Amino acid sequence: MPTPKLVEKLQAKRRSAPLRSSPEACPLGPSDDMPPEYWDALLRDAAAGASGPTTKPDQGRPLSEVPQHVLRVSCSRCGRIVEIQKADVVRLYGPDAVWRLVGQRLLDDTCQQRTGRYEEDGCWPSFET
Repeated sequence: MPTPKLVEKLQAKRRSAPLRSSPEACPLGPSDDMPPEYWDALLRDAAAGASGPTTKPDQGRPLSEVPQHVLRVSCSRCGRIVEIQKADVVRLYGPDAVWRLVGQRLLDDTCQQRTGRYEEDGCWPSFET
């Protein structure tokens, strides 16, 4: 139990201290709008623009837009890896072929996991950049 002298001291300290909880400093709730400073900082962030919705992953691009010279696709199911040069893939499938479809075809052509059921046949491609 605090002594009367300690209680008076704490009350005096409380009266002389500035108010810490002002309406501007209260935390935001889930239904409140975010402050404009938050959105400014988010838009100014250099890393935010690097993976925006306008950039397509390499596997969804046509072969002519893929920057790597050696393309690699592996199977998540059997662990097999197929690695091929971009020039060879363009020669075989054309520059407008999509890398995702070409990688799937490269794995399926040499797939050894055949069960006879359509849902289970084939490899599960995992594209590496």
